[in-house]
Amino acid sequence: MSVPVPQPPALPLLGNVRDVDPDNAIASLVHLSNKYGEIFKLTIIGLEIYIVSSVELLNELCDENRFHKKVSIALKQVRNGVGDGLFTAFRGEHNWEVAHRALVPAFGPIGIRDMFDEMYDIATQLVAKWARMDEDATINVTEDFTRLTLDSIALCAMDTRFNSFYSEKMNPFVDAMVGFLVESGHRAKRTTLEHLWNRTANRQYQADIALMKKVARQVVDRRRANPSPKKDLLNAMLFGKDPKTGEKLTDESIMNNMITFLIAGHETTSGMLSFASYYLMKHPEAFRKAQEEVDNVVGNGPVKVEHMSKLPYLEAVLRETLRLSPTAPLFSLSSNEDVTGPTVLAGKYYIPPGASISALLTAVGRDPAVFGTDADEFKPERMYGENFAKLPPNAWKPFGNGVRGCIGRPFAWQEGILALALILQNFNLRLANPSYELQIKQTLTVKPDGLFMKATPRDGIDPIKLEQKMFAGLKDESNHANGVTLVGPVTGPQKPITVLYGSNSGTCEGLTQVLARNAASHGFDATIKSMDAAVDHISSDQPLVIITASYEGKPPDNAGTFCEWLKSKSSDMKGLKYAVFGCGHHDWVNTFQKIPKLVDSQLAALGASRICPRGESDVAEGTIFDDFDQWQDNVLWPQLGAGESAQSERGIDVHISTNSRASHLNHKGQDALVVTNDILTSPGEPEKRHMQFRLPSSLTYKAGDYLALLPLNNIKTVSRVLQRFGIPWDAVMTVKAGSYSTIPSDREIPVSVALAAYVELNTAATKKNLATIASFVQDSATKALIVNDPAPHTGATPSVLDVLETFPEVNLPFGVFLAMLTSIRIRQYSISSSPLVDPTVATITYSVASHDLQHLGVATNYLKSLQPGMKIQVMVKKPKTPFHLPSDEKVPIIMACAGSGLAPFRGFVQERTAKLEAGSNTTLGEALLFVGCRDPKSDKLFADEFERAEKLGAVKVYYAFSRAVDQSENCKYVQERLWRERAEVSRLFKAGAQAYVCGSAAVAKGISETAARIRIEADSQKGETVTQEAALKWWEDLRGVRYAVDVFD
Repeated sequence: MSVPVPQPPALPLLGNVRDVDPDNAIASLVHLSNKYGEIFKLTIIGLEIYIVSSVELLNELCDENRFHKKVSIALKQVRNGVGDGLFTAFRGEHNWEVAHRALVPAFGPIGIRDMFDEMYDIATQLVAKWARMDEDATINVTEDFTRLTLDSIALCAMDTRFNSFYSEKMNPFVDAMVGFLVESGHRAKRTTLEHLWNRTANRQYQADIALMKKVARQVVDRRRANPSPKKDLLNAMLFGKDPKTGEKLTDESIMNNMITFLIAGHETTSGMLSFASYYLMKHPEAFRKAQEEVDNVVGNGPVKVEHMSKLPYLEAVLRETLRLSPTAPLFSLSSNEDVTGPTVLAGKYYIPPGASISALLTAVGRDPAVFGTDADEFKPERMYGENFAKLPPNAWKPFGNGVRGCIGRPFAWQEGILALALILQNFNLRLANPSYELQIKQTLTVKPDGLFMKATPRDGIDPIKLEQKMFAGLKDESNHANGVTLVGPVTGPQKPITVLYGSNSGTCEGLTQVLARNAASHGFDATIKSMDAAVDHISSDQPLVIITASYEGKPPDNAGTFCEWLKSKSSDMKGLKYAVFGCGHHDWVNTFQKIPKLVDSQLAALGASRICPRGESDVAEGTIFDDFDQWQDNVLWPQLGAGESAQSERGIDVHISTNSRASHLNHKGQDALVVTNDILTSPGEPEKRHMQFRLPSSLTYKAGDYLALLPLNNIKTVSRVLQRFGIPWDAVMTVKAGSYSTIPSDREIPVSVALAAYVELNTAATKKNLATIASFVQDSATKALIVNDPAPHTGATPSVLDVLETFPEVNLPFGVFLAMLTSIRIRQYSISSSPLVDPTVATITYSVASHDLQHLGVATNYLKSLQPGMKIQVMVKKPKTPFHLPSDEKVPIIMACAGSGLAPFRGFVQERTAKLEAGSNTTLGEALLFVGCRDPKSDKLFADEFERAEKLGAVKVYYAFSRAVDQSENCKYVQERLWRERAEVSRLFKAGAQAYVCGSAAVAKGISETAARIRIEADSQKGETVTQEAALKWWEDLRGVRYAVDVFD
């Protein structure tokens, strides 16, 4: 029985033109495959294209008895420069057959082995360049890998050196080739009339082709005039013969293929290495395993050709990289000419004869039927050894298929393994921006966009010793590691101390700045680094302090590599003295303080000596800065023998001027346009709002992700500070270098901007802050009141600003006030939309925080102030533990929330609705949604939308109305409604349902207690007894396995 191939709604004449973003076509196609399933059809101005995205269908397409390669529209344009080269030839072209048979031996094992020396030559240039860079220099990953792969293929295919690592400006041939490729891509999208209009572009296009041909001709003539015995690719093209016909390649074919090798040989391999670097930096355990394999196999000497076959984990890394991010993500096929009638795929999809069928490898590689529910995750182990061999036929096809597959695959593979081995042997890599998430730049191939990293030499390698190692195998005996020391404005002899932080939200990084500011008054000169920046750079001649958090048992983004390095370290660390302070949240019972404990115990196991007991703070208690002050003042500094007391705080050395109003904002992220900013609740109810953002095409997300932003403090709060200190609005200030402030130093910045953008003005006053404030008044009664009762009659913890307003007689210097404030934090909001509805739109749904007119929630009131048409900087953040829909769509789901905790579930329901409306052939598991709110008339969010989704069968919604229980089965809170519907909940949970909870800590606790209660009842019905404690532990043990929690307060 045939099944119709789904298709998005098409426009007259234009078809599905609007469904595919020409600048990011692959993302559009992946989006459509998520929506329509394993196969769908597009019509583009009369041309039908079928897109396949499952392993099962791709396996059929790889049958060369039924299908053959079809040259795409873009490749037809590339033929303007390379004719019938190996990559662009049409089926049956004679020159392709001759060249293919003649050149296959050159890409065989012996031929590729013979090219190793040239590859090694170029790869060592890359490594030498990085070794000569400043340790903290930023590397443009794709640019340097493009230089590497371009120079390698040029040397091997043309016997030509472009010397890309020795000049900022690329060789004219390279400029011509890049221009040719870009314009070929543009021409593929233009109509005939548009071609005629673009006369300037056409002239440049022809000039680029002419230059490439001229250089290729010169290479051929030079080799013919100066014969070489080298067994290189150029000689293979010049003198190789077709074993079938005895023909040689014509000069035209030689030049066509020479240019083809340069294009194909550098674009895809540089992309592969760039993606591999990204995935390794994002997955510290994989990085450690890869580096460990290189150390075990290669050791401290030069990388040799015999090592290439002894690095299976590196191979697995490259395979897994190309599974997730194939650099040539699409190849096109068509049924063979001798096939009459329609082609049938999977026994049910009918394809017209001669139709274009494209395999979307980006989606095929994430097929959960083959790669499991964790198909989106980077796990080289699945591509290692037997695991790779057990994959279904044709499940991994990044190099194309069959006789038209990439002839240069062995070249790219050896080049990739060699480059990775050299890099891992000599450097530790980390992202320049730890929060960077993968973005794609698409031309004829795809590469990461905006990917920058830092490469730190291992074991103190310097350029001279590196060259000795790479070419002479001399053992590097240097263990020196250079750090960047932040010099504070202090005098007198200072002892060195290193302070490391692991931080996502900025809290722990802020604590390191507090510690560094205080270090000078204790006789220490502090060096601050992220934990990852300190890998292989721990010195035993100075104390080490590590301040880090845990994120559901996982290290922060800038500490993962350090933790893996520490766990794998075999040599002892005797002589090192260290201290650890940890931050955590008691809600994560099983993983509370896991990373600080791991770091502490691992250092001790390696022989290092604790300076003092590990300090810790529970952020849920709201006393983190008091806890830290108490630990450093009463535990750390006394044990370090630093004689001075730290009862008062050193202020930041600030000079205030009123001469300039220059702005120095420095927000990270990408511009998003505010489309709408609507209030959802009725007057008198706690305010909830819904915002829609238009995202740039390079920013992608999944339902369940977060939208992160850096807020601005409310103008009213900024005004309070300026008024309290008597500073005019147009005042500017300069923070002296070395003051350990997050405010930019040694340049003028408006005071209002510094207060709005760089510090948390609502920072709670710690006991140490209060003691410092009290030291600036003379009256003893006032002193006592400030220290013991700074917020009379409220019992609340006041902010530093509150205290200063309560006690106007305190003459606190502005610099000391700034030193008390923590740096402004990034805020994250659950995305409340699905990219299947519109991948360029993301929404957030949030409650506006406002305790009173004077104390306004920083981020939510900032968001509330934004008007449509404004732009803000945003980032997409992935949840630390998975909070996405199951990869297997048949798995049922149970969702529970209250208030604005509905946000991620609106995205989930939108996604399920979109799939059903698209007519996808996949079957969705059941979905239950439990929602707690106040009243059906005033804050029943998205009521019409959920009602429509229910009618479609996308979800079943159960409400609990705290002020209208008569309309929610007498259930006041969401956990009560969950209990009432426990039969349905139990049925789905037994069927393998995945559960999700989003809301406040109180909501999460209520849901946990109800889940335990359901378990107790179920066991009692079977005659079994389970205690409340055991049932709660059962539920807690399922966290991260069968249910996910997103808690906010």
